[in-house]
Amino acid sequence: MTAAERIMHRCDELAAVSALEDGILRAYLTEEHRRHNDLAAQWMEQAGRRAATSYWVWQDAAGNQCLRIEGREPGLPGLLIASHLDTVPHAGRYDGILGVLAGIEIADRLGPHAAKLPFALEVAAFADEEGTRFGATLLGSRALAGSWDPDWLALTDSDGISMEQAFRDFGLDPARIGEAARRPEQLVGYLEAHIEQGPYLEAAGRALGVVTSIAGARRFHITVHGEARHAGGTPYERRQDALVGASQAVLDIERIGRERQAVATVGQMNAHPGAVNVVPGRADFSLDVRAETDVLRDQAWDAIEAALAASCTQRSLSFEVEEIHSAPTVFADGQLMNAVAAGIRATGDPEPMPLFSRAGHDAMAVAEIAPVGMLFTRCHDGISHHPDESITVDDVAYTLDALEQAVWHLAEHSGQTGEPR
Repeated sequence: MTAAERIMHRCDELAAVSALEDGILRAYLTEEHRRHNDLAAQWMEQAGRRAATSYWVWQDAAGNQCLRIEGREPGLPGLLIASHLDTVPHAGRYDGILGVLAGIEIADRLGPHAAKLPFALEVAAFADEEGTRFGATLLGSRALAGSWDPDWLALTDSDGISMEQAFRDFGLDPARIGEAARRPEQLVGYLEAHIEQGPYLEAAGRALGVVTSIAGARRFHITVHGEARHAGGTPYERRQDALVGASQAVLDIERIGRERQAVATVGQMNAHPGAVNVVPGRADFSLDVRAETDVLRDQAWDAIEAALAASCTQRSLSFEVEEIHSAPTVFADGQLMNAVAAGIRATGDPEPMPLFSRAGHDAMAVAEIAPVGMLFTRCHDGISHHPDESITVDDVAYTLDALEQAVWHLAEHSGQTGEPR
């Protein structure tokens, strides 16, 4: 079995760890979380045993599963390779998982050669990136980055169980979450391999790409107010239909997103009072706005807000906006991008394709304490967060070769290591 085939087999093993009978679901602080950490720990232990230096495998205070292999000297800062093992409901089997398994495989490949590295090699399987159970995202990587918000412990799941109680049920002490945090001086950098979750690599006929940035997102809850009246008895000229106003906003949002080089999405909408024979007096909808830069994103939002104001005025409606999330764009570190590009060139692609990530990743949280770099792997038709998520063994092999060479590139350019194998 080749290394790439082993990763595909392990993806299948993890896919069998699920809270659903007819799909994949692994959420934070659940039995599935415990089981996927157990598997990751076994594989990390196997990889660590190949090293000629000391290694440790542990579960940290936030439930992340971790491996550290010492470099040329004990106690050196680490190069962290990581991603996540949790999923959305009815997920595919590669989102996040590929990055974790690739990191473990790189640790295994380096084996005794890890002693040549001028840094330690670390691998982490983050416990919660998706936010499926409690709504807050990037929980595992935020704990590692030291940006954990204690207020999250009061969040509850669909069964009314608080995160604090879930920690205790899982066997972790919520008062000790801070022990998962790393300091900037403990890391030389962060690398994450991930499926693209978009169609651009496949359209270009490329297996791999270099991530230049991760789009920062702003999310809003918007309410349009009108007047609820009898559907049959209220003529059109007298209507103040909040749903029509919200629907016009959706069309404007799509138009502005296209015009302003942004990605603007309405994913939820509700009409009130919600009766079949009542003109809606209120409509609530969500808005997610992303772009390659914060400037482009914010310009798109300004245009959307102006269009909404104009449309509501025309229809004698009013609106309210609540911003519920804001995250800045994260730019990949130049040295790490160069290392990833060098790794991709080593696979035979002379001009690595640059891509900005429209989806969020754990790298966004880790960027608060370390330089970050990402490698994208081609995903068929860009389908993700869906059972049809699909990658190939050949592309996994390219991913491993590129990631390994990226590690050696970083080591070589530090001027403190021997020749790579």
